[in-house]
Amino acid sequence: MSEDTEPSVNISGGESGGGVVAEFDPAAADTRAEEIVDRLGELYWQKTYGGRDAFTCLVRTILSQNTSDKASQPAHDALIDRYDGGASQRDADGASGQPRAEDVDLAESLATTEQSTLAETISSAGLYNQKSEIIIDAAEWVLEAFGSAAAFDEFVKDEDPAEVRETLLEVRGVGPKTADCVLLFAGGRGGVFPVDTHVHRIYRRLGIAPADADHEEVRAVLEREVPAEKCGFGHTASIQFGREYCSARKPACLEDPEACPMGDLCEQVGVYPETGEVVDPADAPEAETKG
Repeated sequence: MSEDTEPSVNISGGESGGGVVAEFDPAAADTRAEEIVDRLGELYWQKTYGGRDAFTCLVRTILSQNTSDKASQPAHDALIDRYDGGASQRDADGASGQPRAEDVDLAESLATTEQSTLAETISSAGLYNQKSEIIIDAAEWVLEAFGSAAAFDEFVKDEDPAEVRETLLEVRGVGPKTADCVLLFAGGRGGVFPVDTHVHRIYRRLGIAPADADHEEVRAVLEREVPAEKCGFGHTASIQFGREYCSARKPACLEDPEACPMGDLCEQVGVYPETGEVVDPADAPEAETKG
């Protein structure tokens, strides 16, 4: 459970970005995908999207690749503390001689660091040697292409989303999910539905996307069938839904058909409560007959 203080009503968007307020009404949904997101809107609290520093968001998303938030968050905190003027590097009035956070360019700090030092700093995130190399490469790219982290932030927030996405995908170690997370959480762009492992599994299992669809194909379906102002919420809420109900190995419906709030909307592709078997939707026999 989140320890955040939640508002008294669901919200979509916010002053820092993410579009306009969305109304979650499953009965009024135009597509089954929207109906699912609307039900999620009744289950989970909406966060605001946009407003995060773009390069910091890029680094955070790279750290999260192939690991859990529980593992990657300490790595992110340690990186910020060491390279971005973290509070522990200086005393309350800044008299320690370390630069204040607002005076530090994170891209410059990371571009000039020793790879071994960065790897040690982010070791809790796993794959730390590979991730440290990717982060340093990304920092060097930001400085070469934009001159500073601040200029990169302006690019992400102000330029055409398709151009931003295409540019990010040219960077080593940045895939579609990472690029989309930067667009959503830094740029606050509507109509962006990042597809991680949970989203990829859930919407194929539900039968919203083809069983053999790759991540990009699932994204295309969701961004076409879910209103733009609901995509950001759909991404974060689907991840929570995947953790609580529709897990990879033990979805809630295996033990109790009534346990899942999406039960009446789900085609259970690859899930067999009668036998307790669960397979990837792409490997499900019924997927072949539909294809």
